Amino acid sequence: MSEHWEALRKLIRAGDTPGTVRSVAGYGDAERRAVAAELPSYLAARAEAADGRWWEWRREFRPLLMAGVGCLGGAAAVASWIYRREFRWRGPKDGESRMIVDLVRRRPAAWQRDLARRVTLRLRVTHENEWFIAAGLLKETGVEPPDNEAFLMGWVRRLGSGRPEDDPLLSHLAPRIFEMSGLRQAFAAPQADAVLRLVQSGHLDRAEVLGQVVRRLLRDGADGPPVLAELHDRLGPEPDEVTGRVGDYAAMLPVAPVAVSVMALTRLRWADEAGRLDEELFAEAVEALAFRPERKLVQAAVAWAQDAAERVPARSDVALRVIAEVFRQDSLVSQERAVRAAVRLAGRAGEEARRVVLEAAGALPAGPREKIATAYGETVEAETVEAPALVAPPAPALPPPVSSPAELAEAVAAVEHGVGAGAFERILAGLAQWAHREPDALREALRPWWQPLQPQAFGHYAHYDSDERLHLLLMRAVLAFASPKDSRRLTKRIRRNAHDPEETGGLDRLYETRARELIAAYETASAPPLLLATPTSGTGHLAPEALLDRLERLAAAGAEPLPGDLAHALLRLPRTVDEAAAERAGKIGTKAGDECAAWLRGGGLPDPEVRCSVQRGAYGWGVRADELRVELELPERLPGLARPGSNWTDSARWWPMAAPSHRELVAAHLLSARHSSDDGHLAVAALAHGDGPAGTAVAYLLATGMSEEDPPKRAAAVDGLLVLAARGEVPVPELVEALVTLLPAGLVTLSRVVSALGEAAHAGGHEAVWAVVAGLLPRLLPEAGERPRAGLADLLAVGATAATFAGVHGEVPRLAETAARKGSSRLTREARRLHGLLTARSG
Repeated sequence: MSEHWEALRKLIRAGDTPGTVRSVAGYGDAERRAVAAELPSYLAARAEAADGRWWEWRREFRPLLMAGVGCLGGAAAVASWIYRREFRWRGPKDGESRMIVDLVRRRPAAWQRDLARRVTLRLRVTHENEWFIAAGLLKETGVEPPDNEAFLMGWVRRLGSGRPEDDPLLSHLAPRIFEMSGLRQAFAAPQADAVLRLVQSGHLDRAEVLGQVVRRLLRDGADGPPVLAELHDRLGPEPDEVTGRVGDYAAMLPVAPVAVSVMALTRLRWADEAGRLDEELFAEAVEALAFRPERKLVQAAVAWAQDAAERVPARSDVALRVIAEVFRQDSLVSQERAVRAAVRLAGRAGEEARRVVLEAAGALPAGPREKIATAYGETVEAETVEAPALVAPPAPALPPPVSSPAELAEAVAAVEHGVGAGAFERILAGLAQWAHREPDALREALRPWWQPLQPQAFGHYAHYDSDERLHLLLMRAVLAFASPKDSRRLTKRIRRNAHDPEETGGLDRLYETRARELIAAYETASAPPLLLATPTSGTGHLAPEALLDRLERLAAAGAEPLPGDLAHALLRLPRTVDEAAAERAGKIGTKAGDECAAWLRGGGLPDPEVRCSVQRGAYGWGVRADELRVELELPERLPGLARPGSNWTDSARWWPMAAPSHRELVAAHLLSARHSSDDGHLAVAALAHGDGPAGTAVAYLLATGMSEEDPPKRAAAVDGLLVLAARGEVPVPELVEALVTLLPAGLVTLSRVVSALGEAAHAGGHEAVWAVVAGLLPRLLPEAGERPRAGLADLLAVGATAATFAGVHGEVPRLAETAARKGSSRLTREARRLHGLLTARSG
């Protein structure tokens, strides 16, 4: 060991970064080479000794980083050293990049430029410290930043601070701002302010930036960032610039977010009023607006069409064609606005326009329809509405079984940050099958995947820090077969964490138990040749014949099934099983066969009792709020493998497949985990495809799912409602009760629920939707003088749509009283429309 390394090692162990930099800066070539030879082995030894406890030697990370930058020879080696995984825990520190630049400055210029490029190209979005290093090296060397989205995003995020006009990277990166794919994540109001300042100071060309903004909004379509629409207006397009881009503005209208569409509409209306918009583009633009789902944009289309026709009579037919399209909208407000415009323009209508208006008027309610008939001098018959067909989303499908050791190795290698329940079952079953059939071939196929062993890849980071999520337990089961010795060593380390099985959330325990059983079985060379619980359907069901075949094969092999595997297999059986299956199970002659026979003869698992209520909860610091409480009484026959709880899980979407014949059981668990799982409501459709009663828990899950702020989760609830509707199993009374209970507590939002019900009605679930609306209205319609709940008018509108599709008639309690009230509020008008529709049909 050289004396220079010994002295430097003491500085590193002391966490002395400035001392390390001073020492390294004074080395000659020989000293640098000597230190460089020691650094990798020292780092590896320290990491191994710490066994994942990075905090115990964290102070050494920055001195080690500086030592490597100053002493390692090639630019590639230094770049790799900067990105060493061990250093990621060092934390931020001002001046780090300056120290690195000072050390690098002693190297040849070409070497510095090479390092700057390499460090920038390796950058990822999560690399905060490394971003500053890359930026410092680029500025120091004058290298044009290579194309790296992560570096560009980091630069844009910091654009709103400091003085970007003094940044030497500005001229290189500014032209790329509006081209990067991660613009929505990096560009917000501070960045827009910075761009505007740079334009005002002359550092950026206003016309060029304006063109980039418009092109980006066109490119993003429905995902166009509203902040760009605001920036567009603040850039102040000049008349000729607007005229030159009217085609672009018109192209934004069909799908752009409302804020972007309003910006484009404002420019198009200016161009139209200035005589700079031709007839074809006017028609394209106003028609695009008329077909938008947003009432604000539809009414803007009507207003523009009417105004254009009054200014330019030759446009009347085009305007009336657009206005007539709005007659078919669900919104009564939009319909009434369109009727007023059509009546006003009646005297300007040509023959074709008259025909279009009269034909479309058949879709209007009776009152507005009569206004059109009077204005156009002809009788208008109500058109027969064809209800949409109900097509429920298909049931989930199982992936195909693993067909070879090589295919299993490929599937295992693809599991990095998570896996679905279907893939979990496929890999687990494939492992059991091929470990028995071709063990040597499978071990060889798996070798490149796990060697060299990295404990953190299996969730082990330190003696008391481990991650035991299901996909990592699955990987440990594979490792237990591939290398039992290494697996036993890893299991021993992880046991120091004293993992409490009670911490496992909800139905995760069913999957966790089976994975742990298999780990232990492979570590002790006692694994069975096959698994019992592997489902035969994408819903998670296990066909009785398949289970009996597997039990007989185990009996023939003289093997016993794993207990958790057998318990889960029984839970996955259909609710109704032929008596012959129980007889066959009893003849197998094993304990497992007898247990299966008893389960089948006993009718399987009884349905649990679920109670849901709203209670006042305390959240600390004196904060109290209403919360949903779920009480679940588990049947005595349910093995100790499932329990409701609020423990965190990232596998809630697996739960419908865990107990596919017990929807209430699964729904209760999903409700209990709703605050600790990010994806529970995405499981609603899969749950609906299962079996078993759909009662209180399913109803509350639907209610909360339809009120989700996240559109994909709300859509999953709609899919679940449609599946239940197709099967005639929507729990209407329970769903009405759930909504009425949750609404006053603010635990669901009526406007979102109404939006979901509207989607379901248009997707063919109108009969179920009408049943829900008809149950809600008597409970939600306000008494005289009472302030109506927000979203209630929209509920009436959805009810009118569903009632029209379903062809229902009759009376809804309290609806007639609401419709008879004086005034012209939207609530009253919608009540009159629905009441008139129902009573007209009954008459």
